[in-house]
Order: sequence, then C-alpha cells, then structure tokens
Amino acid sequence: MKKLLSKIFLLGAILSFGCSEDYLETIPTDAVSETAVFTTTQNAMTALNGIHRSMFIRYDSQGQPGEGGVMIMRDVLGDDLVMTTTGNGWFVSISRWQNHTVETSGDVRFVWRFYYKIIGNANMIIANIDNAEGPQEEKDEIKGQALAYRAWAHFNLVQLFAERYTPGGGNGQLGVPIVLEPITEGGPRNTVEEVYTQVNADLDEAIALLDESRNAKSHINVNVARGIKARVALTQGNYSTAAQFAAQAREGYDLMSPEQLYDGFNNVDNPEWIWGSRQIDDQQTFFASFFAYLSVNFSSTNIRSNPKAISSKLYDMIPETDYRKGLWDPNASDPELRDPFIDEVTLSSFAKIDYMNRKFVAQANASSVGDVPYMRAAEMYLIEAEALARGGNDSQAAQVLFDFASQRDPEYTLSTNTGDALVEEIMVQRRIELWGEGFRFYDLKRLNLPLDRTGANHVSTVINGKFEEPAGSNDWLWRIPISELNANENMVQNPQ
Repeated sequence: MKKLLSKIFLLGAILSFGCSEDYLETIPTDAVSETAVFTTTQNAMTALNGIHRSMFIRYDSQGQPGEGGVMIMRDVLGDDLVMTTTGNGWFVSISRWQNHTVETSGDVRFVWRFYYKIIGNANMIIANIDNAEGPQEEKDEIKGQALAYRAWAHFNLVQLFAERYTPGGGNGQLGVPIVLEPITEGGPRNTVEEVYTQVNADLDEAIALLDESRNAKSHINVNVARGIKARVALTQGNYSTAAQFAAQAREGYDLMSPEQLYDGFNNVDNPEWIWGSRQIDDQQTFFASFFAYLSVNFSSTNIRSNPKAISSKLYDMIPETDYRKGLWDPNASDPELRDPFIDEVTLSSFAKIDYMNRKFVAQANASSVGDVPYMRAAEMYLIEAEALARGGNDSQAAQVLFDFASQRDPEYTLSTNTGDALVEEIMVQRRIELWGEGFRFYDLKRLNLPLDRTGANHVSTVINGKFEEPAGSNDWLWRIPISELNANENMVQNPQ
C-alpha cells in the first residue's frame, strides 16, 4: 500500500482528475503542496470534486471505468445477469470466476486501488479541512462527504476481499486495512468487525454533518449517507437500524413513473435517483464506460456481439402485468416478435439474443454517455421491506413492499405471505428491480447463498461451465493483489 498512499499520488489525483495512468505517481514533488490545496473551503471543494469524478473515469484499461466497472464485475459474478457470448473478452474471465481469484489479475489490482484511492483522497480532506478558511457550514459539508466516501469505500473493500460478515458472530476473521490518515506505509489487515465498526463511526459522523442540500446528485448529502448506513446495517443483520435509515434515505425521492422506467436508466434527474454520476458530452470516456458494456445501443464490439441478458429463470418470475417485464425481450432473436424499440436504437450489425436487456440506453450508437446510478429510492424501499421481514415485522414489511411493488405492477396486491415466504418475495423483487446495478454478488455473499446458474439461459462455453459455487467457499473472497503483497510486509493473502 506504500505506493498507493503516497501524498504525491493523493494530491496529484485530486487536482488533475486524470485518467488511465494519470492516477499513478506522475506529479513531481514540487508541483503542488498539501497546504495550498486546503487553504480555503473553495479549494477543498475542488479536491472533493476530484473524488466525485474519480467514480467514473477510466483507470488502467477500458474495462475499468471506476465504480461502473466494479458494478458490472459484481453482477457478472452472479446468476441474474447473462453474458450471451464471449464477445470481445471483456468481463468474461470475471464471469467464469477466474479473474478475481488471481493475485496478479489487473482487475483485482484495479478494484483494490480504486477504493483505496478514494479512501486516501478522503483522508487528505478530513485531515486538513478544519484549518481551511471558509464558512463552517462549507467545512461540515466537505468533511461529511469525505467521511461518507471513506466509509463507503471500506464497506466495498471488506465485502469483496474478506469473508462475509456473520450476524451475531464474532467476525474476527481478517478484513482489510483500515486507513484513516494520509499515510505512506501499509498496515496489517484489521478484522471484519473492526472494519464495520469504523464504517459505522464514519457514517454516523457524516450524517451529523450533512443535510439535504448539495450541488448535484453526484455529491453526497445526508440521504446518501443514510442510504449507505442502511446497506451496512442490512449486511450486519441490524434490521431495525436498516429499516429506519432506509426509510429516512428515501424521504423526498418519489418512485419513477412507468414512462420514466423506460427512459434508459441514464439520467440523474430521474426523481427516484438519490445518488449517481452525471456524465456530460465533453467528458465522454468512450469504451471505458458503464454504458459501453451494459447498454442496449452503444456501438461497441462488446455490445454488438454480446448484449447482456436477464436470467430466463428470473424473467419468468416477473408477472405479465409488471411494467418491468418489458425491460428485457425474451423474443429478441425473432424479427417478427421482438420489441420494435430494439430495432429502433440498434444497428443491423447488432446481435439480437433472447432475453437481452433494454433497461440501459446510452446517449447514442456513437456515444457511451450516460449517468451511472449508485442509489435509488427503490432500493431503499426494498431494504426497508427486507429488514422489517427479517426482523419479524411481517405486516409492516408487506405494506412497504406494497407501496413499492404496486407502482411497478398495477395488479399487485398486498402480500399475505409471512416469514420466509415473505422474505423470498421481497428478494425476488430486489433481483428484478436492481438487475445490472451491481448488487447480486453482494446479496449472495451476505446471505451465504450458493451461486446457481443452472436451468437458465447461461451459455456453458461463455462461463466455461461455471454454473455453481458452494456458499462460503474461498472463491467468494477476492485475492489481495500481488502489488500490495510486495509493497506491504504486513499483508496476508486470502486462502486459496
């Protein structure tokens, strides 16, 4: 971690907003001083904007577009998103459960460094903002956002690189290093329990500092911080806390209309988006983009030959009256039966494969521009419902589920399920609603469920026969990258 956390790297990253190799140590030691960056709250906000931008820029390769790239990795590791062909190779090894278990993998290196980059830059802000000149409310907003980013990044790291959090357990298993200062030396791995304790401490402080205001939805306000807190509490099995913060997080954010459901999931102005990155035309990252791999229409080699599809098993669980059923086309290969929209937005050279998605729509065939969704009100409804149900509050859970599902399906009626049956109903809704948004690997791992791709439309040659993985195996842990092992004598690798 020594190279990753050097102050030159941190300051260079937040000021240059660079991409590709620009986020490495390429700024000379006399190019910028730490004190100059944080002289004023205005300068500090510029540094914070560097973190916002780092969420969607290109890193070492075009398949690593910040958080959007990690979202795709997390979903192709699951069972609900189908890679219809090998395409031109992007994300195939991940979908086969090969890449994330190799310590020399470039993707493993990227994911580790991406989240620790955010932590490092957040730490620079946290360490210096109190001494900056400017109104106290601006200091609070900047510090609160930095604390929330630090919590969010540690939360992602511990879910990927450590064993799952076991509710009610000691959770003394190795987690990831907690980094709270702009240090230059890598430390040992903290326990999973210690990481979650720090994540919650950072979130509680962030929530106390933030309010509903912010400059844009790419920024973190109190709703976003509460939403992250709800995710953490759900993962820990703290169900009353999860339900409480999920309900608070969605306050002021209405569920989208049926018409908006078909707008392409590409616009942060959608009323139910709580947090997302806005990408504007002159910041297009071309093939290094979430929409360059998941949209229906961007003319990349990957999408033209490998349209992403929904599992046929999950699709069959969607009622015919549910508006979301139309976000995937089970008859795409038949020109007479497929959704006319697919022909309208794609070119003749695009493969048309059954169950392909039309949920995500890029700006145009020649433009991969699209806003990336990180948190929506729908997720918060589903967290609240799941937490209430797992906490034994069936009637409340059913009502929250109804408030959500009836907006997606006008024929949906208040559920009479209880116990495990109600939880399963909520989980199916979650899988449908959040398809492609990076949640499935996390859900399988937190619930200690096996991977099961059998009986659906997964193609054996694409996933190299990887249809199943038992719950709790070592392969649910991403390997620590070799670069970290070489640089940090305190680091211990995950078991093979």
